[in-house]
Amino acid sequence: MRRFFRAFTLIELLVVMAIIAILAAILFPVFAKAKAAAKNTVDLTDAREIGIAVRLYLADYDDTFPIFYAYNSEPPAGQPGHKGTEVLLLPYANDKRLFDSPLDDGSPYLALDPGLQGGSYTTYWQAYGTSYRFDHCVMSTVAGESSQNNILYDTTSIVTDTSVQYPAETRIIRLEMFPFFSSEDDPGCAHYGYDCDPNIYFRMWSETGGSMIFADGHAKWVPSSAEFDDARVDPDGHRSGEHTDDPNAWSGTWYSLCD
Repeated sequence: MRRFFRAFTLIELLVVMAIIAILAAILFPVFAKAKAAAKNTVDLTDAREIGIAVRLYLADYDDTFPIFYAYNSEPPAGQPGHKGTEVLLLPYANDKRLFDSPLDDGSPYLALDPGLQGGSYTTYWQAYGTSYRFDHCVMSTVAGESSQNNILYDTTSIVTDTSVQYPAETRIIRLEMFPFFSSEDDPGCAHYGYDCDPNIYFRMWSETGGSMIFADGHAKWVPSSAEFDDARVDPDGHRSGEHTDDPNAWSGTWYSLCD
């Protein structure tokens, strides 16, 4: 007995393909949002662990905050002689990857940093050892030792835990990139200085915010520039967005002095 099999018609195949396309259009954004939310959660969890590491460091060093370093690329992270605040905290962290945020996508500046030429550095963690920025006014600055962009500081400011007036409100570490650092939210780099020609530092890491770590060791997710600017950034308690007449404050705020 011969069996006859009915094949799909062209219209039926087109209908199936259209349904699949519709489902994909609906589900892909959902999957993307779920993935982004998971990365945000891991970043915040790591930030909390870093906050604990800072508190452990303080207990061992007479309540003195670690030495400030930032963006040193001569030599880059992982090379003998690299200077970074995270290096001082590593003995108190479970893993050096704690400073490697899953959100860290680097920035265009990595290709311009002279100390990184010839290497394949795609993230801030790979280049500088950390995806997080340390607060200059709360970390201890030591003349002839502290450095940023491979340039030594000539001033000294030792900061102790007890000198911080508002520990639960004072930012000591933050994620490198926040969405409101973009030129759309900060025209002309007047406030944050990340997204302007000729040196563009900005790249969107998360569309919803970033982690911030405070002097008492706790961390939280900061979604807005208003909350970012409201954080205190020095031992005396000046707020990040607060006005200052200090001639070194290029933006006219404490952010440009301390961050």
